[in-house]
Amino acid sequence: MKSLKKWLATGFMAVLLFPCLVFGKETRFTIIHTNDMHSHLLGLSPNLDYSPLKTGDDTTVGGWARIATVIKSEKAKRTNSTLVLDAGDFLMGSFFHMISREEAVELRLMKEMGYDVITLGNHEFDLMPKGLAQIITSAQQKGGLPEIVFSSAIFNQENAEDDTFEELFKKGIIKPYIVKEIRGIRIGFFGIMGKDAASVAPFAFPVKFKNPIEVSREMIKILKEKEKVDLVVCLSHSGLVEDKSRSEDEKLAKEAPGIDIIVSGHTHTKLATPLIVDKTIIVQAYAHGKNVGVLDLAYENGQVKLKGYDLIDIDDRIQGNEKIQKKIESYIDLINQRILKDHQLAFYQVLAKTDFDLTSVTDESNLGNLIADSLRWAVNRVDYDKNDPVSRVVVAIESNGAIRADLLRGKTGNVALCDLFRAVPLGISRDDDSLGYPIITCYFHGHEIKKVLEVVTSIYPKKGNKFFLQVSGVKFKYNPNRMIFDRVTDIAIGSEEEGYVPLDYSESNKTLYRAAVNLYNATFLNYVGRFTYKVLNIVPKDRKGNPIVSEKPKGNPFDLLLPLRVDVDKKKPGIQELKQWVVLMDYVRNFPDKNGDGIPDIPDKYKGKLGRIVKEPSWNPVSLLSHGTYVTWIAFGAIVIILLVVGSVIYLLVRKVKRMAQTKKAF
Repeated sequence: MKSLKKWLATGFMAVLLFPCLVFGKETRFTIIHTNDMHSHLLGLSPNLDYSPLKTGDDTTVGGWARIATVIKSEKAKRTNSTLVLDAGDFLMGSFFHMISREEAVELRLMKEMGYDVITLGNHEFDLMPKGLAQIITSAQQKGGLPEIVFSSAIFNQENAEDDTFEELFKKGIIKPYIVKEIRGIRIGFFGIMGKDAASVAPFAFPVKFKNPIEVSREMIKILKEKEKVDLVVCLSHSGLVEDKSRSEDEKLAKEAPGIDIIVSGHTHTKLATPLIVDKTIIVQAYAHGKNVGVLDLAYENGQVKLKGYDLIDIDDRIQGNEKIQKKIESYIDLINQRILKDHQLAFYQVLAKTDFDLTSVTDESNLGNLIADSLRWAVNRVDYDKNDPVSRVVVAIESNGAIRADLLRGKTGNVALCDLFRAVPLGISRDDDSLGYPIITCYFHGHEIKKVLEVVTSIYPKKGNKFFLQVSGVKFKYNPNRMIFDRVTDIAIGSEEEGYVPLDYSESNKTLYRAAVNLYNATFLNYVGRFTYKVLNIVPKDRKGNPIVSEKPKGNPFDLLLPLRVDVDKKKPGIQELKQWVVLMDYVRNFPDKNGDGIPDIPDKYKGKLGRIVKEPSWNPVSLLSHGTYVTWIAFGAIVIILLVVGSVIYLLVRKVKRMAQTKKAF
């Protein structure tokens, strides 16, 4: 009887304590995260300076061998479960992506480094859907890859160009969502493409992307109601910006309630501490592998709690993982053999020297001037007939969005081929799938050149740095206080060496001017027209002035522009494309050798600005109205009418008050 009473007492106490033991128990876990690593396996600096297996001897930031060390060490510090995640754009940015269709360099390395779940960004589509499918298939066949979640894809059932990519979804190799269980907690993951990212993914055609808010709500519903998950994690290639109205992941947290954690990407935002929006934790770890985020969390009573966060700098204090670095070096050997050997080049080959850094900034930049000049120089070298003045390229344009890395002096001033390539690494041919943007040329009237330049004055402030343009063969001034889309006040064409002459940009000037640009930037002419409601409608023309318009408005946007590619060897059948990375390499190699060491030197001309883009704010009425287009005069007319109406109303009110006063006085 005594033992029975003891047993009952023990059982009663257990029942009383059960809620405390179960519902009060805290389960810890950690998320290690990256985003926008862009194939920068060797970090950011002159690659010749990088020594990942040593510490204290270089200024390189990033490097995948170092990231591998951080992942391993952060896992080792903890007894709780750890998940390693990436929010997309792991591809495109260095020579390594040149062999990724065959070798799946990035995905295989990420698998070995310990990544668990990743999503796709806009740059994963740079090699077109079939190229992305090839990369993922190669990874499967040659060592594996992390799990990929992507919920945003809309496939085109009338176009076969996305079939191999769609097949990966049918086979379950890419999933709209997955569920992982750690220590009894069910965590659901899904991945999305944001609106801005989708707008700069023209090579994704014919794939389109779902509305990120709507698809997120759909995934949350499935994960919570069907999969019965405890937590929802969104890998969002959407981003964070200071303007809250455009900060997509903050809007996502508010408009798609139910997401516990957003691992953000796309905007290259260095977020030192997590954002908390309503109940959602948002993190982003800068870009290019410069940082790794470590998010410590606890789950208790149906709630996730932030326990700690560390944004780790990836630099020379970290000794890289030797095994990962050896694999990276083996890929360099493959690049030399498969890509560069045919050009009589090598990965680390020194092509020039510099006494100063060349950087890309949101303004006229010395690197931007160098790259834009290389376009004009290269086309005029291979496709300009002195007996045919119209064939001369007058203007060249580059966008900050296509300039992907700085050229830094480093320890020696040596500029290697691999460094030059990282400045302009993007693109692919539609014909033969060879990598690198081809250069195209087309013709514009003077007033259309002005419209192109208005992208700097009116679209860049709304859409951000990637829409800032760098120019060659032209310089201009603008007044930011003028009416939007009509802020350019003065344009001249020429060069620093030959001098500049004013450009007549009135609509009466029917002279055609040849312009050079890479294929990617050319596709955005159509976007500029749409974004400005046709105010800045820019139609490229052939040398006879015939508009180049598509007979298939729903077709691939690149197909319309393919006939405009520069052909470097017209004797051969087809078009032998002039690739942008080759253009920059050749331009730099043709600089004079100033000190007789046998290596070309980047001219002092590029040390700073050249006055090609000059901002002149003014409220002077003459400056506000001079040479105004119909946009300015309509706005001016509307203001005058409003002032007249307001003035008339005030006048009538004053008269009425006076009459009332006189009437009152008479009585």
